[in-house]
Amino acid sequence: MEQTVRARAVIFDMDGTLVDSNAVVEAIWRSFAERFGLVVADVLGFSHGRQTIDTVRRFAPADSDHEALAAELASTEVETPDGIVEVAGAAAFVASIPADRTALVTSAPLLLAKTRMSEAGVPMPPVVVPAEDVTHGKPDPEGYVRAAELLGLRPEDAVVFEDAPAGIESARAAGAQVVVVGGYDGEAAEGLPGVRDFTAVRATTEGDDIVITWASA
Repeated sequence: MEQTVRARAVIFDMDGTLVDSNAVVEAIWRSFAERFGLVVADVLGFSHGRQTIDTVRRFAPADSDHEALAAELASTEVETPDGIVEVAGAAAFVASIPADRTALVTSAPLLLAKTRMSEAGVPMPPVVVPAEDVTHGKPDPEGYVRAAELLGLRPEDAVVFEDAPAGIESARAAGAQVVVVGGYDGEAAEGLPGVRDFTAVRATTEGDDIVITWASA
């Protein structure tokens, strides 16, 4: 069965949606967890889709320098590009949409986002809302509301591609349509359409609308 969504713009998350950075991210957070005697699964489960500083504040000792720890982790991520690849079909899909109709909302800092998108070979949208441009990270809707504003639209005019619960909740709270990328099928994704990757997803432009179609199982 073919599924279709129509929108005036397409907004993407990055990690897990356009870029497969799991190996690098998990290695860094695993090291962080071991450093402080934490349960690795708890840290990984919380961190996905969230800003680094939010995870550090949640798990690092209260008397540690959270800002310095977050900066240290971010620096390590920038300096560890090996293993970063595109989510299958992401580069071609992004390139098929008029650039001025796309945006990226990521919990990563801008430098890290540029590094990962370049390493994966995925075009960087002209509108980017990185971690340092929001006061409240995902699951707060601020990032997606901001991206829509920069595109000159309402969030309701956009479709968001997201993979993680925090990001899905953020986009839904903003009022955007949401398509879930990957295998997540938990509570946050209830009732939403999904795609495994972008290999069979197509975008065409019809007037002011971008029409996105794919075959669902």
